Amino acid sequence: MAREFDVNEEGVTSEGYKALHPKVKTAMRVGTLIFLAISLALLSLTIIFGDALGGLFWPLLLLFVLITVIALVDLTIVPIVFYARYRYNVGEDRIDVLRGVLTIRHTVVPIERIHQVEVKRGPINNMFGLANVTITTAGGVSSIEYLELSEAESIADRLNEKIVSILKERE
Repeated sequence: MAREFDVNEEGVTSEGYKALHPKVKTAMRVGTLIFLAISLALLSLTIIFGDALGGLFWPLLLLFVLITVIALVDLTIVPIVFYARYRYNVGEDRIDVLRGVLTIRHTVVPIERIHQVEVKRGPINNMFGLANVTITTAGGVSSIEYLELSEAESIADRLNEKIVSILKERE
C-alpha cells in the first residue's frame, strides 16, 4: 500500500491526514448484513414461490445468488480496504479527502467556496457514534464520512467559523 496511507500512533499520516476510527469497519459490516438479510429473504421467497414465477425463477435465483456473493465480498473485504485507505485533512484553506477501494479518489474542497456544512447521522452510524460531514459548494456536494460524532461536530463548527470570518473579511 502507498506510503500516503501509513499512520503514526495518533492516527495521522506524515502529510497530516487523519485516519478513521476502527469501529467504522463494524458499522459498514452492519449495513451490509442488513442488506444481505433482505437479499436472503428475497432469495428464500423466490425459492418458495418459484413455481408461480414461471420462467423467471432461474434468472431471479441467479440474480439473488450474485447479489449475495457481492454482499459477502462487501462484508469481508471492502470494510478493511476502505478503512485502510480513507484519510482526510481539514486545513486552513481547504479540505482534502482520500478514499477508494479499487481506485483512489482525492477530493479537494476550498473552504472559501463552501456554502453549507451539515452533520448527518443515519441509524447505523448513530448506533456506533459516527456521523458524516456534508459540505455543499456551488460545484456540488462532498462529504467526510464515518467520523466520530464529536469530531464531526468539531469540524462542522470550525468550518462554519471560517466561513463566517471569510464573509466578514469581504464586507
